[in-house]
Amino acid sequence: MNKIKVFVSGAGGKMGKEVVRTVLNQQDMVLVGASDSRHQGKDVGELIGTRPLGIEVTGPLEAAYLKEAGADVMVDFTNPQSVLKNAKSALAAGVVPILGTTGLDENDIAEIRNLVDQTKVGAIIAPNFAIGAILMMRFAQEAAKYFPHVEIIEQHHDQKLDAPSGTALKTAEWISEVRKPMVQGHPNEYEKIKGSRGGDMEGIRIHSVRLPGFVAHQEVIFGGLGQALTIRHDAFSRESFMPGVMLAIRKASQVTKLIIGLENFLD
Repeated sequence: MNKIKVFVSGAGGKMGKEVVRTVLNQQDMVLVGASDSRHQGKDVGELIGTRPLGIEVTGPLEAAYLKEAGADVMVDFTNPQSVLKNAKSALAAGVVPILGTTGLDENDIAEIRNLVDQTKVGAIIAPNFAIGAILMMRFAQEAAKYFPHVEIIEQHHDQKLDAPSGTALKTAEWISEVRKPMVQGHPNEYEKIKGSRGGDMEGIRIHSVRLPGFVAHQEVIFGGLGQALTIRHDAFSRESFMPGVMLAIRKASQVTKLIIGLENFLD
C-alpha cells in the first residue's frame, strides 16, 4: 500500500504536535517532514515527547524542503502571517496544502486560487476541522430560515491571533445565504463602550472571547417571539479536530481545485 506522505508546518505548536502524533498512528500515512521556526534542528520526537524519529525540524517552510521530503500533503497550523507564504511554497513544490490556520483575507484566498489554477495542484482551506462544528453551522443555517434574529458568540484560548474566528465568519456567511441583511435591536441603541455590541456582518453581531483555559467554542443564539434557540459546539481538546484533519489528508489526492470548508467532504 502506498502511504500518504505528510509534511507538518508549525509542528511545534499545540495543533501541530497533535497532527504529528495522529499521523504517526495512521496505517495509511507516513510523516516525512516538519517545520517550525522556533524548534529548528530538533528531532520531531523531541517535540511530542517520544523517542527520536530521525526527522529533523526545519526552519521556516520552503518549497525545497517539501520536494526533498517527497511530500504529498502539507498540513499547516502556523499563524496568519505565515500561512499564505507556506501555501505558495507547497503549490510551487506540487504539494497539496491543507490550511487549518485562519486569518486569510479575500485577497489571500484569491491569490491561492490563482496559483491552484496555474499549477493544477489542489488546495484545502478549513476554518474548522471539528465535524461537530460543521454540523453546528449547518443546523444554524437551517434555523435562520425561521429565526432571523441571531447573534454569534465564539470563545477561544488567549493565544489566538485573529478575531472573529474563521468558524464564526463562516457561520455568519452561511446564515446570510438564507437570511436577508437586517438591523437587529432597537434602532436608537448606542454603545457606552465602543465594541460592546460586537462586530457586524450582514447585520449579524459576532462577539469574540479570548481567555486562558479555552480551546474552541461557539454558540449561535436565535431569538423569536417568546422563545430562544441556542446551538452550541464545544471542542474541549485538540484531539477533536484530528478526525477532520485525517479526512482532509485522505481526500487531498482527489482535489484538483481550491476547496474551502471540510463540509465539502461530508456526505
